[in-house]
Amino acid sequence: MCGIVGYVGPQQAAPVLVEGLTRLEYRGYDSAGIAVLNPRSSAHPSRVVRAKGRVRDLEAALPARLAGTVGIGHTRWATHGEPSERNAHPHTSFDGRVHVVHNGIIDNFHVLRSRLTAEGVELTSDTDTEVVAHLVARELAAGQGFEDAVRAAVGQIDGTYALAVTDVQNPDRIVVARNGSPLLLGVGDGEMFVASDAAAIVRHTSQVVLLDDGDFASVTADGFRTFTNDDEHTARAAVTIDLTVEELELGGHAHFMHKEIHEQPETVERMLSGRLDDRFGTAKLDGLNLDPRQLRRFARVKILGCGSAYYVGQLGASMIEDLARIPADAEPASEFRYRNPIIEPSTLYVVVSQSGETADTLFAVREVQRKGGTVVGLVNAVGSSIAREVDGGIYLHAGPEVAVASTKALTHMGVGFALLALALGRVRDLSFADGKRIIAGLRAIPGQIAQILGDEEDLASAAKVLSEAPSLFFIGRVRGYPVAREGAQKFKEITYRHAEAYPTSELKHGPLALISPELPTVAIMPADDLIERNITAAQEIRARGGAVVAITHPGVELGDAATARIEVPRNEVELDPILLTIPTQLLGYHAAVALGEDVDRPRNLAKSVTVE
Repeated sequence: MCGIVGYVGPQQAAPVLVEGLTRLEYRGYDSAGIAVLNPRSSAHPSRVVRAKGRVRDLEAALPARLAGTVGIGHTRWATHGEPSERNAHPHTSFDGRVHVVHNGIIDNFHVLRSRLTAEGVELTSDTDTEVVAHLVARELAAGQGFEDAVRAAVGQIDGTYALAVTDVQNPDRIVVARNGSPLLLGVGDGEMFVASDAAAIVRHTSQVVLLDDGDFASVTADGFRTFTNDDEHTARAAVTIDLTVEELELGGHAHFMHKEIHEQPETVERMLSGRLDDRFGTAKLDGLNLDPRQLRRFARVKILGCGSAYYVGQLGASMIEDLARIPADAEPASEFRYRNPIIEPSTLYVVVSQSGETADTLFAVREVQRKGGTVVGLVNAVGSSIAREVDGGIYLHAGPEVAVASTKALTHMGVGFALLALALGRVRDLSFADGKRIIAGLRAIPGQIAQILGDEEDLASAAKVLSEAPSLFFIGRVRGYPVAREGAQKFKEITYRHAEAYPTSELKHGPLALISPELPTVAIMPADDLIERNITAAQEIRARGGAVVAITHPGVELGDAATARIEVPRNEVELDPILLTIPTQLLGYHAAVALGEDVDRPRNLAKSVTVE
């Protein structure tokens, strides 16, 4: 996996491909490459250039003249085989005729490699993808047409894939296929594009065709044809995407992560627009496709997400139990389907994903639906796979998020759970007065985030001190524990420092043994009914020589329990965790900057995890 771009049209393909790959850098990758077809050259009807490292390394490796108006490109995040030029995409068939780029995992590639080797094919990479190029070439050599050869090759594959394939002897087109990994077509004026993400082609067109699992497409400069594996026509139509080039640029910020943190006051206010119902003290969530009677029938809520989405799901479960007074819990989507879960008709399943393409979460959706459950989504990417497959949902409307480490989308997830908890609560026993109280709290959040961001200089100073520690603890109780988990996640993702989260009450049950002057603790300490217990735990750390950075509320008397203090404005107690998360974003960001790390593109990570 990671990013695919393709072009067919009158322009020279190489610059279009490189620009598209640059737009996809935010997804995380370790190598890149392009293949360009040029039927006018008998000596070089196709050229492939690949490089380990960044797109700029690929660009530096390109020949001065690389003519051709059809091509495919790829940024790779290693799954099979180490990051290297030989493992980079595109991969080429044994006869040099076919080039392939691929996102996903081919589960039966060992069997296919063994079969091809037995037939005398010399494999030149460690990847699963290479077999596709050879399979297509074998079908072409047997007399199949290009589209039929791709269908026949795909019929031999088990796994997930987004494929873009070119054939030197059919230099006017790209054939693509999708199953379990995102892929779309861009419709231009006398030109067509292929991409795994609309960001790659947004400068050229806002008209895209979203392919479904099982779809194939044959793409030429004049248009496209979509069809099934049985060669039956599918009527996929273009839609307009709401995405601009400006949203994908830094806009004066040093990093996209910094830009996205600072966008939160505006984007949260936008998300709340039209969703707060003062008349009835509730939330308007028509996208759930559940009326009040249907909402009331649910006796339990199960939240499924991965990474940060899982942690904010824990936060959401707490909000739902507080406001709706029904049992709620969160579980990693990556584990869910493998334990053969019991799906209850009285349980509302909620999946959370920024990209809407997270493979583990998408498989969880299908597991719930296969067993007859109701599943809704909190998703940022409109038109994404999860958004299209769930029974209903809440679009987060955070706008594009380019940095690999999620910030504004995460905050929007928290706000989305608050809206869902409010809606569930108001069809039960949450009073009108409490509904109005939560609405007032939600309206205050954008301004309070702006207030926190105004203290960035102090947060940067605290982050620099934390960055010097080889290991850290993040601790919090009850509502504060998911905040601590997310804080540790951010820190480890972009600083590469070891950061571990614990419930504050668990310190005495083992972790306290590690406390020393070299291991600081970030403590989530809101002004709630647990503040005295939190202060006691901080004092236990201080008594053992450990430093404590407290994220707390104004007016909380900490005494000598903290060596540094970060204040967050108070909101309603149920909503406080949303705001308490904001300083952890800035701590992680500024610690990474102090260490000189690549903030937006942390090593080994991808923005959209489209494989298991």
